[in-house]
Amino acid sequence: MEQLVERVKAILLTPQTEWPVIAREPGEVSLLFTRYVAILALIPALAGFIGMFLVGSYVRFMPGLMTAIVSYVMTFVLVYVVALIVNALAPTFDAQKNFPNALKLSVYSYTPLWLAGIFLIVPGLNFLLVLGFYGFYLLWVGLPMMGVPRYRALRYAVFVTVCALVPAIVLAIV
Repeated sequence: MEQLVERVKAILLTPQTEWPVIAREPGEVSLLFTRYVAILALIPALAGFIGMFLVGSYVRFMPGLMTAIVSYVMTFVLVYVVALIVNALAPTFDAQKNFPNALKLSVYSYTPLWLAGIFLIVPGLNFLLVLGFYGFYLLWVGLPMMGVPRYRALRYAVFVTVCALVPAIVLAIV
C-alpha cells in the first residue's frame, strides 16, 4: 500500500521525473490492474454509491450497488480501450507502437480522475470531477514513452483524449 501511495504522489506532483521511472517498469496488465487500477477505481465507485444511496438518498440500495459494480468493472474496460487507442494512434504521430507503455500511460493518466471521485460522496460536489482533467496533462507529459517527438505530443494527447471520450460517453449512457 505504501508503494501505491508513493506512486500516486509521484505521478501527481513530479510527473516529469516519474514517467521515466514508469517507462522502465514492466507493463503487465495483471500487475497494473490488480495493484493500481483495482484499488484506485474503487474510490469513485464507492463514493458514488455512498453519495447516491446514503447521502443523497435518491437511489435504492440494489440499483445503487449495481451501478457502482458496473462502473467499477467498466473502468477496467475503459482503461484498456484507451491503451488500445494510444497504441493504435502511435504511427500517426511518428511514435512507436508499444502496448505496455500505452497501458501504463492510460492507467496512470486516470489517477487524478479516480482521486477526484471522492467528491461523489457529496452530490453537490460532483462538479469537482473536473480536477480529473489533470490527467490530460499527465498523458501529455508521459507521451514521450511512446517515442513521440515533443512537438507532436500535444496533438497526440488531444486526439487520445477526444477518442477516449467517445467510449466513456457510450459507457455512461449504457
